[in-house]
Amino acid sequence: MTEGRPIEAVLIIPARNEEGALPEVLGKVPGVIGGVVVVDNGSTDATAAVAASFGAEVVYEPVPGYGRACLAGLAALRANPPRIVAFVDADGSDDLSFFRELLAPVVAGERDLVLGRRIPAECGALSFQQRFGHVLATFLIRLFWGHRFRDLGPMRVITWEALERLEMQDQAFGWTVEMQVRALRHGLRILELDVPYRRRRAGKSKISRTISGTFKAGSTILFVIARELLLELRGDTAKEKTAAPGAGARIKES
Repeated sequence: MTEGRPIEAVLIIPARNEEGALPEVLGKVPGVIGGVVVVDNGSTDATAAVAASFGAEVVYEPVPGYGRACLAGLAALRANPPRIVAFVDADGSDDLSFFRELLAPVVAGERDLVLGRRIPAECGALSFQQRFGHVLATFLIRLFWGHRFRDLGPMRVITWEALERLEMQDQAFGWTVEMQVRALRHGLRILELDVPYRRRRAGKSKISRTISGTFKAGSTILFVIARELLLELRGDTAKEKTAAPGAGARIKES
């Protein structure tokens, strides 16, 4: 990777009522990222205006849903897709300076998907619900697919070609686990790297620190794992892997 030179990578940031945290996030996007798309996921504050003031492209997806927002961001890129797509949350918890490390193996062609494993850098960065849910989910993935993931964190880098093969469709909290399970089913080259993780910088959590949000996220993650296992047992993987690369598979738009 050429130091300081933008590469063919676009960062997608789903955001809902994040006007307080977004300035710090956008202010720390590394120069190696070629473009930023902020998806305003039904905000009632100045999220869109803040994003635009930092030069980000703003995409509107009024119906709340993490996966729905990610799909809207991808749909906006479809006319002129980048070679690499990165994702991060808008709450300021992730250390964006580590994108250089996450991007490097993908840029070099050594990996198709690189995931940031969240390492708490301060007390309370990860709630008990988050820890328990991710331990359970990664255990089930290892049980059924034999791969030991260590996290389901939002910070990730993947090639556009790999995303096409995965044909992502989850519109809610199952987006991250769907991507990781399908990456295994499609034989992607995967790497996890440790990244510091902090408490959100501003605003309120919509998922992990609310009872209803935690329940919905947990049940959705388990549902996605069960659905992908059913597809596996039905033999869909064999059919997908024998298809010519890029033939027919497309990211479903919201």
